[in-house]
Amino acid sequence: MIDWDKPTALMLGRWQPWHKGHQELFKKSLEKTGQVIIMVRSMPISKNNPYDFEQVKEKIKYALQEYKGKFEVIQAPNITNVCYGRGVGYKIEEIELPKEIQAISATKIRSQSL
Repeated sequence: MIDWDKPTALMLGRWQPWHKGHQELFKKSLEKTGQVIIMVRSMPISKNNPYDFEQVKEKIKYALQEYKGKFEVIQAPNITNVCYGRGVGYKIEEIELPKEIQAISATKIRSQSL
């Protein structure tokens, strides 16, 4: 279980499906703070969102089992905007991953599994 008082990275997405690119982003996020909250956006089941929250959560937990205790997967509403005021005490940061990792496409993965 993570320590809710310690610095924590936040990853927000659909994770449909969780793949190597997400895994690498998680590792980089973990390096920054030592623990990560992975929020899964609540989306209607569709061609682009074939998995429900519990399925996504289980796939993530399976993929990250070696990091047990360093992350939590929680459901979020369909967040479309992240808004903040000045001096909020956190930053929004893009993590630059290698081009071959950035090229991984969940859309392509989904189309290959159908």
